[in-house]
Amino acid sequence: MSGDRIWLQDDIRTDDPEMASLILAEKERQRKGLEMIASENFASKSVLQALGSCLNNKYSEGQPGQRYYGGNEIIDKVERLCQKRALEVYGLNPEEWGVNVQPHSGSPANFAVYTAVVEPHGRIMGLYLPDGGHLSHGFMTGNKRVSATSVFFESFPYKVDPATGLIDYDKLRENANLFLPKLIVAGVSCYSRNLDYKRFREIADEVGAYLLADMAHISGLVAGGVVPSPFEYCDIVTTTTHKSLRGPRSGMIFFRKGVRKVLKNGDKVKYELERKINEAVFPGLQGGPHNHQIAAVAVALKQAMTPEFKVYQQQVVANAKVMSKALQEHGYHIVSGGTDTHLVLVDLRPQKLDGARAEKVLEEIGIAVNKNTCPGDKSALKPSGLRLGTPALTSRNLREADMERVVELFHAAIELTKEINSSCGPLLKEFKTKVDEDPDVRAKLKALKDQVEKFAVTFPMPGFDDW
Repeated sequence: MSGDRIWLQDDIRTDDPEMASLILAEKERQRKGLEMIASENFASKSVLQALGSCLNNKYSEGQPGQRYYGGNEIIDKVERLCQKRALEVYGLNPEEWGVNVQPHSGSPANFAVYTAVVEPHGRIMGLYLPDGGHLSHGFMTGNKRVSATSVFFESFPYKVDPATGLIDYDKLRENANLFLPKLIVAGVSCYSRNLDYKRFREIADEVGAYLLADMAHISGLVAGGVVPSPFEYCDIVTTTTHKSLRGPRSGMIFFRKGVRKVLKNGDKVKYELERKINEAVFPGLQGGPHNHQIAAVAVALKQAMTPEFKVYQQQVVANAKVMSKALQEHGYHIVSGGTDTHLVLVDLRPQKLDGARAEKVLEEIGIAVNKNTCPGDKSALKPSGLRLGTPALTSRNLREADMERVVELFHAAIELTKEINSSCGPLLKEFKTKVDEDPDVRAKLKALKDQVEKFAVTFPMPGFDDW
C-alpha cells in the first residue's frame, strides 16, 4: 500500500519525535562533555552508516555457505569480507588462524570459548576483578558466584602484587600448578601495563592449559602496533570491537589451526578449535548473527589498516602517558605507577574519597568516568578508584597539551568532591542529596561544567553531522 510505504520512509524526527529528541540530547551530551571511560569510543560516520543499514533486516543463522535461511548470498560476502579483514589487520595467516565474527559482544565471545574448550565445571583462571580483571573471566565472592562464568565453570583468580600493582606471575604459576586449569585467561578490564604473553604461555604449557587472550581493551592498540600482540603466544584471542578498535559494539573470536603440539613419539596433536568454537557460538549460545554489526566491524577493520589509524593509536598512548604524569604531579596515586596503554587507574584513598562520590561530581560537570576497584579493595560495590581512558578524547583530536587541561578540570572536580564530602554525613545517599539539592554546591558545579563545555565544544565529533 502506498500509505504504508510513505509511513515506513518517515524520518525518525517525524515518526518518533520523542525518541529523536533523546538521541539529539545524547549527541549534545557527548559533544559538550569529555568522555574518559576507557572502554568507550566514537565510531566513524561510515561505521554508523553500516550499522544502520538494511543488513539489519536479514536472518542468517549458520556459517557463510551453510545458512539455515535462504537469500544470504550477499550476507555471505559481507561476513567473509569481515573475516578476511580481521585476519589481515592482525597479520594472521589464514592457514594458521581462523576467526568467528558473529559474537554479539565480548562477554558472549568469552563464554563461547569456555563452552567450546573447557566444558561444564571445567577449570579457568583469570585476573581477579578487584585487581583489574573482568566479570567474564570468572569473578565470584565468598558467598556468591557473580558471573555466569563462575556459575557454570570452576574459576580461581590470579592477582597483582599489592605493593607494585603488577601481576604476580610467580604466584600465578604456583597456583596454576595446584589448580590445574583447562584454560588461562590473559586479559584485563582495568590494568594499565602490557601483559607478558610469553610468561603466560610458559605457565599454560606447564599445566597443559589453553591460553586465551582477551584483548577487548587493547585490540586497536594491537592493530596499530603500539603494544605487544597476543597472537604470537596464544591459542585463542577474543575481543570486542567498539573500544580502542573504534567499531560497533560487537565481538570476535580468533582461533589457531594446525598442529598444537608434537608428542615424544613424534605424533602430532592438532588443534580442533574451529568447529567447536563455531558451534558454541551457533547453535550453542546465539541465534542469528547481527549482520549490520558484522558489516560495521568490517568497515572499522578497513580503517584500522590505514596509516592514520596507526598515528591515532600512537596518540592514544601518548595522551594516556601525559595524563598519568599530570595526575601524579597533582598528587594522585596511579596504580602500577603509570601506563603502557590507553588507561590510567587513579586510587583515591589518599584523598580520603571513593570512586562513587568522585564519579558523581565528575558526571555533574560533564566528565564521564567510571568508578573502579583498586588492588586491596574488599568490595566491588564500594570501589576506591576511577578508571580513566584516552581513546574517545583522542578520536576528537585532543593532544598532549589538551590532556593537561583535562587533568586540571578533573583535579578541580576532585577538590570540589572533597569539599562536599567534608560537610555531609558518611552515607553515599547523603552525599548525593547534597550534590543534587544544595544551592551553593549546584552553583559551583555549574561554574565547572561551563568550563568543561567551553573547552569540549572546540573539538570535532565523529559521526553524523545532523545528529
